[in-house]
Amino acid sequence: MYDPITLKLNVDPLILNALKEDISSEDVSTNSVMPNARRGKAELICKQDGVICGLQIFERVFQLLDQESEAEFFAADGDQVKAGEKIGTVCGDIRVLLCGERTALNYLQRMSGIATYTRSVADLLKGTKIQLLDTRKTSPNNRIFEKYAVRIGGGKNHRYNLSDGVLLKDNHIGAAGGVKEAVLMAKNYAPFVRKIEVEVESLQMVKDAVEAGANIIMLDNMTHEQMKEAIDYIAGRAEIEVSGNVTKENIEKLADLGVDYISSGALTHSAPILDLSLKNLHAV
Repeated sequence: MYDPITLKLNVDPLILNALKEDISSEDVSTNSVMPNARRGKAELICKQDGVICGLQIFERVFQLLDQESEAEFFAADGDQVKAGEKIGTVCGDIRVLLCGERTALNYLQRMSGIATYTRSVADLLKGTKIQLLDTRKTSPNNRIFEKYAVRIGGGKNHRYNLSDGVLLKDNHIGAAGGVKEAVLMAKNYAPFVRKIEVEVESLQMVKDAVEAGANIIMLDNMTHEQMKEAIDYIAGRAEIEVSGNVTKENIEKLADLGVDYISSGALTHSAPILDLSLKNLHAV
């Protein structure tokens, strides 16, 4: 759940922009059939099995349109829900319920879909010490929602944005002139509290990263045998992350490596939505 400060400063403006996208001047359909205020209630129905996530955001959409709006939920973020299950109700001005319905559902469906997919991937790593991480491969202006959904699904967040940590990728290394040079420059520039992570694609790059004193070494798009050789060479001198086209279909093949982290962009860029619906709107 988002704390009040984060909600007001970082979440509300994004929700308001989403509402403005959907209502550029007025909701013509709603104003046609409901010219005056009237209180109503609608039911939030789950249409697929999955992990629910984003209930606070769902309710917030309606509250930003009218602070008198209120929701009651019969599940909490992270709960497993079933098709046909009524997981909540929302009550307020019928005009507000109609205007906010799609935006509220868009957030809830997207966040629940990510949480559901993440849970299915995280379950494949049970019994290992490996932590499942997300990436910055999020949809624009939705990172704060999508990374929250990863946590609810059982994953962990990698850096939030470019200001959050040092990750020297192939193009940084190319710009610096090599792995050792890039790490040295990062050590001289970045605050000492920042860990330095380096993305490598060969055993020689691994050796350079270890010699330069990188804190985390990311093995990117390497074969299984190459990764085993790299892990043996690192021998605990740095934390190890594995990355590169990791999905639910292939992550189990990486579990035997015994690395510290596996990151997967698929958690956010490829998760399907969880189908939900707002039904049975009626006056109260």
